[in-house]
This record gives sequence, structure tokens and C-alpha cells, in this order.
Amino acid sequence: MDMFELQAQKNLLKDAPLAERQKPGSLEDYVGQEHILGKGKLLWRAIKADKITSLLLYGPPGTGKTSLAKVIANSTKSNFVRLNAVTDGLKELREVVATAKNNLGMYNTKTILFIDEIHRFNKAQQDALLPFVEKGILILIGATTENPYFEINNALISRSMLFKLEPLKEEHIEMIITRAIEDKEAGFGKTNICMKKEAISYIANMANGDARRALNALELSVLTTDRDEDGKINITLEVAEDCLQKKHIKYDKNRDEHYDVISAFIKSMRGSDPDATVHYLARMIYAGEDPKFIARRIVIAASEDVGNADPLALIVANNAAEAVRFVGMPEARIILASAAIYIASAPKSNASYMAINNALKDIEEKNIGNVPPHLRDQNYSGAKKVGYVEYLYPHSYEGNYVAQQYLPDELLGTNYYDVSENGYEKKIKERLNKLKSREK
Repeated sequence: MDMFELQAQKNLLKDAPLAERQKPGSLEDYVGQEHILGKGKLLWRAIKADKITSLLLYGPPGTGKTSLAKVIANSTKSNFVRLNAVTDGLKELREVVATAKNNLGMYNTKTILFIDEIHRFNKAQQDALLPFVEKGILILIGATTENPYFEINNALISRSMLFKLEPLKEEHIEMIITRAIEDKEAGFGKTNICMKKEAISYIANMANGDARRALNALELSVLTTDRDEDGKINITLEVAEDCLQKKHIKYDKNRDEHYDVISAFIKSMRGSDPDATVHYLARMIYAGEDPKFIARRIVIAASEDVGNADPLALIVANNAAEAVRFVGMPEARIILASAAIYIASAPKSNASYMAINNALKDIEEKNIGNVPPHLRDQNYSGAKKVGYVEYLYPHSYEGNYVAQQYLPDELLGTNYYDVSENGYEKKIKERLNKLKSREK
């Protein structure tokens, strides 16, 4: 890089958004992710010793993936190259490989290739990386907001160390905001800002673990607030609230957060926790999840987790699903809440769920035999000529019950419906036990 290119880069950085200017340059400046970057941790040691192997970094936006790549770039003696999978493709990748081969052969210098948004590379592009990663021509660092097990080729995953970055804690966000206010080179240290502690706390909370969102809010607060008579920019709680009018929720209908939240919603209903159930329901509604999708999950839970412990649960859930389609949002949120709370509060039994699963398993794996002769269809002429066996009609007997064989011979004694004593199933169990006692 010559002096003109260096000056151009400095000018670009000067005009860049605050979040870009505040990216850390060293491990000492990096905030958060102590579970992988705490002093003495594996990744910390590897960066310090300049012994980086291929890495895959994944986590929500604003958690420091590209910042970590910048730290590695500033810490290594290897040639560091950055591509973006959104704008770059095989052409750019081939150019990087050609240069990497020359540097390795002529100067014994390794090349670290950082690919941002690596999940945007298609299968062919990811496959093109493999031979060069395998041979050590490239050390790959891939960053993605997606679960790599869903979006990255297994071959690349197996050749890389996987590190998950978690949403930053509020205290981390507060440190980042404070540093940006005080930083005289790349922050607002020369701008004469007074930011109230409650405003910092508010932005840190509302950022929901996303440092970039917090810094964008800080920058907007500074740029849109007039100076007072003393020339000071006062960032109050009211200013912060105005710049962050809606809390950012990490939720995408096709990504991890979607599956994590719906999983927590279902498990909270199953676990009989109505408060947690409403919390996760609110997350989905706030993020704009399809209410029909939520309603279907409630209907499934009514059958799978409540079952006959409360036969009304399925009726409530199904009626709620119909009402959601009829009413629509925003009022449908009330219907969803009522149904979800009913399911969460109802007695639980998965006996019906287990019964059908076990029966299907037997059909797949066992000799299930034939339908007993007396249960077969005999409503045709000539039935008596081919081995008619009398069927005992239960309604002709006391209590509308008569003992006779229903399962095939091969499955006699099998107990699929292991009825519980929860809710209404206790009555079902008592009745079934009473009928069985009549058989003796």
C-alpha cells in the first residue's frame, strides 16, 4: 500500500459510521465473548501466538465477528485478505488463491482469508475453497449469522474450529458506548458530550446484545441533538428513547432465533409455565411472526402434551386457530394468549402421543399379523361361506361392553395407551381398569 492509498483509507475511516470506527484493533480493546477470548482461552492463545487455524465464527449481528477478524488481521504476520460473500465470487476467490500460492512459495508467507457472510456462498463456491484450505494455502476465517451446520458444507466445518459468539451483555454495551464517547481519535471525545447514565443504560438494554445497534443509536443521538448555550450536547433519556423507538429483537423467520423461540414457547407450554409461555409468544408477535404458524403450534401442543388429560384443550386450541384466521392481527394476539395460557395451565399427558408412535414403530418393525376374523368386514353375500365368525356387538351387553379379542394374535398383550392419572385421564384409567376387571 503506497502513501496515497494509505491516506485514502484514513479518509474513508474518518467518514465511516461510528460503529465502523470503533472496531477494536487489539485483543485488549475487544469487549465481551470471554467464553472464547478470556485470557488463557484457546482462541486467545492462538491469536497471541499467531497460530490461527481455519475458523468459523457464528452468532447474531453486532456481537463482534468482523471485529474479531480485524483483531486477528492486526495481530498476524500472515497476509490478511477480506472478501464478502454477498459481493464477491469465484473470480475474486481465484485471484486470492493465486496470490496466496505466490506468497507461500516465494516468501513462505501464509494467507488468512476472511469471508464475511460466508453462508451466502453457494455449495459450488464453498467446495472451491476446500482444496486450498486442506493444503494449507489458505487459512479460512468465515463469519456468519446462520447456524453453520445448516448453511456451511460439512467438509468445511470438519476442517475448521467452530466458535459461537453470544449476544453481548448490557455491561459490555455500556462499556462500548462509554468508550465511544471518550475516544478522541475515532469517537466523540472532542465533541463535548454529556450523556446521562440512564440514557446509556437505556440504549444498552434496548440494543439487545447488538453493539452496532447501540453505537448507531449513540451516533444518531449526537448528530440530531442541538448544543446548549454552553456548547454542550446533552444526551438525556428522552433523546435516547427518541432514537430507539422500538426495541430490536433478534428474530428471523428462517434462522436460529426463530427455531429457538418457538422451541422455548412449546417447551414452556409443555412445562406448565404460563408466564414463560406468554413471554415467548410476545417475542414472536413483536417480531411479526405469522399468527397462523403460532396457532398451529398451540394445536399440536394440545394433542401432544395435554391429550386426554383435558379433552377440551384441543377444542380450545382449534377454535383459537379458526378465530385467528377470522379476526387477524392485532386482536388475534389476545386469542393466541388465551389458548396458549390454557394449554400451559392444563394437566399434561403424552400418553396418546406415545401410543401412536409406539404403534407405528411396531407396524414398521414387527410381524403384525392379520385382523382377527370376527373384526373383519362381513357385510357381503357369501361371508358365511368363507369362515364367518360372530362379532359380539358391545351395545347388546351390560354397560355397552363385552370382552373379546381386538388385537391380532401376534400383538396380544401389547399396551400402547399407557394412560396417566393426570386430569381427565384419571377417570379414563378408572373406567378401563373396571372393564378389565370384568374380564376375569
